[in-house]
Amino acid sequence: MTASTTMTIRVSPETKVKLERIAADTRRSKAFLAVEAVSAYVDRELEIIEGVKRGMADAEAGHLVAHEEAMAEIDAIIDTVEARRAGSA
Repeated sequence: MTASTTMTIRVSPETKVKLERIAADTRRSKAFLAVEAVSAYVDRELEIIEGVKRGMADAEAGHLVAHEEAMAEIDAIIDTVEARRAGSA
């Protein structure tokens, strides 16, 4: 069994009712659902934070693309996709 620790949180009465509804509908405990939700949130936020840190490090290292250059590349991609759609229509 995986080690765990206890944490207490406060939620609004509305959130508690919704969680109880999900628990009943899925036949899972409220605690299980709360653990799943917190774990997913933490993983997602850490991924975002690490991405921002990588981006900031790239910027500090001078790995940048001018806005005009990036927009020109995006516009070219859009033009290609639109041309393909027009050709298959």
